[in-house]
Amino acid sequence: MDVHVPRAVTVALQADGVDVLTAQQDGSARLDDDDLLQRATLLGRVMVSQDADMLREGSRFLREGIEFSGIVYGRQRALTIGQFVESLILIAAATEAYEWVGRIEYIPFR
Repeated sequence: MDVHVPRAVTVALQADGVDVLTAQQDGSARLDDDDLLQRATLLGRVMVSQDADMLREGSRFLREGIEFSGIVYGRQRALTIGQFVESLILIAAATEAYEWVGRIEYIPFR
């Protein structure tokens, strides 16, 4: 989880049994977005973010052919915490981390 994702999202996901690691828990909360995305990739974790800067970094990685572990992006004002949690639970249940490599997905799903 990127630092911009509300704690309530993390708490709800963890309560549902989803394996979540926040940037704060990892000690990487102060990393720049490109370094944070590289850290997530090193750990084999999909980055979940509500930060437009992280979305730009992911797009840059795609353009430059830099491998990354994937990004799930939800605009802060486009969905409620409940919608965000529901979407992430669905993603966690239906996909594996390897399926996200080099991919950016927007939620809520369209």
